[in-house]
Amino acid sequence: MNLQTKIPLEKQSNNLIDYNSNMLLLGSCFVENIGEKLDYFKIQNTQNPFGVLFHPKAIETLIEKAIKRERYSEDDLFFYNEQWHCFDAHSKLSHASKDNLLNGLNFILEATDKQIQKSSHIVITLGTSWVYRNSENNNIVANCHKVPQKQFKKELLSVDELSESLKNILSLIRSVNYNASVIFTVSPIRHLKDGFVENTQSKAHLVTAIHRVVNNRSFYFPSYEIMMDELRDYRFYSEDMIHPNQTAINYIWEKVKDVWVSTDTLQTMEDVDAIQKGLQHKAFNPQSEAHQKFLLNIKEKQIQLQKRHQHIMF
Repeated sequence: MNLQTKIPLEKQSNNLIDYNSNMLLLGSCFVENIGEKLDYFKIQNTQNPFGVLFHPKAIETLIEKAIKRERYSEDDLFFYNEQWHCFDAHSKLSHASKDNLLNGLNFILEATDKQIQKSSHIVITLGTSWVYRNSENNNIVANCHKVPQKQFKKELLSVDELSESLKNILSLIRSVNYNASVIFTVSPIRHLKDGFVENTQSKAHLVTAIHRVVNNRSFYFPSYEIMMDELRDYRFYSEDMIHPNQTAINYIWEKVKDVWVSTDTLQTMEDVDAIQKGLQHKAFNPQSEAHQKFLLNIKEKQIQLQKRHQHIMF
């Protein structure tokens, strides 16, 4: 008896992820769930340098400013609730010092430019088609920073607007890195504050727009569909009934591995996993001879692994 419908997936044939890969992950908080897995297995990656970005326009702004080597000035910042903010970045970058925020943003832009150029894979996870437009300058913001909503106009980006933004993103990336695999996915996190119907419409716009632009060097991975179809049960959600729980994240990660991770890399991932579990082990008697031998064994495994992959650090 088959109690689950499965999303058909095929192993990618080119540019698979291995321990020579260097990845850039941009987008919603789900991209950071996958980033945590890459961190755990010591696969080189950079996650959300401007913090969580929910919609394509925010990601496009970051990539464009980085690649074109634009820099922020004091005019791009504002003071609110005892901190300086930038509408293009997440509030985790906000700072009590204007100079610190400004220097931090421009440092990140420079680092992001370099990361885009050297990335083997760029993963872009889109969360919503809903955006907030600043009434003062008509710009779409990445984050409202709890500024009163009367300063913004909420709107749903059309499929055409989303497609154009995604085309710009791809064109910008290709202008400095022709060979990177760009992997688009739609976040399985439901934005129910927008409304149930409105969330569905938003996700539909994203999926349609992505499929308009993917080609032989850009791809779609069905994270949203896996969550909605294969994991269609609230036991796969956290207590808020919106975010995937750890079981769901682990399940989708296994699917990512099936499609995108090189088969030759799986053994090294198992070696890393064994070391990670060993490092997390809490001994009943830390001073015992048996535990000291256990620690030496873990250390030897680390040394042997680092001989093969010098970037791996524990």
